[in-house]
Amino acid sequence: MVRRPVAWLVAVVLLVEGVFIAALNWFLGVVVDRQDMSLAGLDPDAMSLSSKIGGIVFGVYFLLCALVALLVAVRDRAPAGLGRVLLISAAVVHGLLGAFAVGLVSWTAFIYMIVVLALIVLLLMTYDAQERPGAGAASAGGKAGPDGPTGREHPEHPQHPEHPQGPEGPEGGPGGRGAPQDDAPGPVDAAAPVDAPAPVTPPPAPTVP
Repeated sequence: MVRRPVAWLVAVVLLVEGVFIAALNWFLGVVVDRQDMSLAGLDPDAMSLSSKIGGIVFGVYFLLCALVALLVAVRDRAPAGLGRVLLISAAVVHGLLGAFAVGLVSWTAFIYMIVVLALIVLLLMTYDAQERPGAGAASAGGKAGPDGPTGREHPEHPQHPEHPQGPEGPEGGPGGRGAPQDDAPGPVDAAAPVDAPAPVTPPPAPTVP
């Protein structure tokens, strides 16, 4: 059961990272403002303000991602909706930062970004793997019941092997093929003589005296 420790670790790492990025950008903004520096003719005040705003935005973003990971660890449930989108975007951001860190910073920063990326992906995959067997078992339970593949009872069919034709079945019950037919006429013998109708005798003719 490594999913909850991974979620706790991701929450702590993203929390520290968010605080560090916000503090670093705020510090750089203060340095630019006090030293009255300019880069390619840019206004120092604009550079200082943009650095502080960027630090706040990225810090809040990583803090939200850390909050999502914290809720996942506490509830022990997979992230859904906006929380899942935030974690996926955090993984993408760390991948991009790792690619830029190779040339701009060092391989150490690249390895750190890739480790955080792997932790976020591991968190998502472990909780997804936990949800799939439950859904598969539920669907299998709805399809395969104790009486058949669809969970429904077998229809009362005279030819079904599980319903033998007994004395009260389709053949032995009333109206079945095996029931006695008391009121039905018996077979007609073709050789038996058929009673012909009696001839009609006309009345005698009246006599004239």
